[in-house]
Amino acid sequence: MVNKSDMVGSLAKGLSVLECFRAERARLSIAEVAALTQLDRASARRCLLTLHALGYADYDGKYFSLTPKVLRLGMSALAALPLAQIVQPWLDQLSEQIGQSCSVAILDETEIVYLARAAQKRVMSIGLMPGSRLPAHCTSMGRVLLAALPEAEALAVLEASDLSPRTAFSLTAPTDIMAEVARVRQQGYASIDQEVELGLRSLAVPLFNGQHEVVAALNTGMPALKAEAAQVLASYLPALRKAQEGLRRLLA
Repeated sequence: MVNKSDMVGSLAKGLSVLECFRAERARLSIAEVAALTQLDRASARRCLLTLHALGYADYDGKYFSLTPKVLRLGMSALAALPLAQIVQPWLDQLSEQIGQSCSVAILDETEIVYLARAAQKRVMSIGLMPGSRLPAHCTSMGRVLLAALPEAEALAVLEASDLSPRTAFSLTAPTDIMAEVARVRQQGYASIDQEVELGLRSLAVPLFNGQHEVVAALNTGMPALKAEAAQVLASYLPALRKAQEGLRRLLA
């Protein structure tokens, strides 16, 4: 545990301001940032103006938005993760083999964070790349990672999540999602059918280290019209399993 006297309060405030910005709230005013961070307006203003002065944020006189420079912070951290370096060649090979995009992600609180990706074609309306985030509860990789947690911890993640439906197929009741998580834990893979976005199916398996601990999830996504759900399993699960086993030996 770090003593509070050893912490830099201004840095903590600045990081909380950075974390306010999301895809759904890309432009924020000082008042909005103050409300989201629970900082006073003067502190929020100083943090935002500092980010602007350093080139991490644009400012039009009312609203702030992050600039591409902020990606240096996240991309440097991702690039330094050995896991991302290890899995990328396997993702490239798997993607070429099955003709679909493949990704690896880890769990960060209520979201998954993409560590590596090999894209064949765009199957979602948003572009995905290392550093992208999606809700854990409605994604195939998220459910694999939730299944690796003790049941109480997985439920706590769901209770902290925004379970608003993304499509008409989305599960929104914690009990229903927990039932799916239990199914994933038993069968060893997760299959999602249009819960994240209409027209998208995805399939994911866990990635293990030498202690049989789940360290990440591996998935592939494909158009829902391409095949029935049972055909998706038959077509792609064996290839995912093969990559899973190969990476298990490396991660050991």
